[in-house]
Amino acid sequence: MAQRSQGPTAADLAAQEPGEFWEDLYRRRADDLAAWGARVNPVLAEVAGALPAATALDLACGTGGDTLWLARHGWRVTAVDIASTAVMRVAERAVTEGLGDLVTTVRHDLARTFPAGSFDLVSAQYFHTPYDLPRGPILRTAAQALRPGGRLLVVDHASIAPWSWNQDPDTRFPSPQEVYDGMGLPSAGWTVERADAPRRTATGPDGRTATVTDHVLLVRRTEG
Repeated sequence: MAQRSQGPTAADLAAQEPGEFWEDLYRRRADDLAAWGARVNPVLAEVAGALPAATALDLACGTGGDTLWLARHGWRVTAVDIASTAVMRVAERAVTEGLGDLVTTVRHDLARTFPAGSFDLVSAQYFHTPYDLPRGPILRTAAQALRPGGRLLVVDHASIAPWSWNQDPDTRFPSPQEVYDGMGLPSAGWTVERADAPRRTATGPDGRTATVTDHVLLVRRTEG
């Protein structure tokens, strides 16, 4: 029987700051994460594929699968992550693929700072962490960074995959509407275009497949 991924213990988390934790993870598991993270997240491909290529912000870009997919499809992408190793390797891959002019990488601890600029698409794919994170305020800032007509796409886990760090069966996953409410946006200026929970077949880092559920929230800015 395959073993599921071993998650960080409370002692692990207490011993490291968030930036140190993610930096260490990307250094130790560089090859595994690069291979697994080379794929685009399917909901992002579905949503962005129906839009004209413009400017995008990839929050917590990781190994860059989403960033590079967007750039290959003509988007000009700013990729941000808390780990210097992650953004460095995404930049290297972009140059290797001839996409260096379309990809800008920056390091930010989004709990403290946020990239400058305005965007037509902001993507937050599985923006989860074992540390406390002010997700609502960060996503509100992301929505406020949209140009009029731009979209914020938030895709969260809504089920536990066999390879997930968290195997607690009592875990509660906030609904897309709860995520939107937690952003605290004004009643005027934004509209929810999609809030649903699709199921799909996913492949884990060890090659196993499982049916998982996502929570999908798509918000469009209607006013400047």
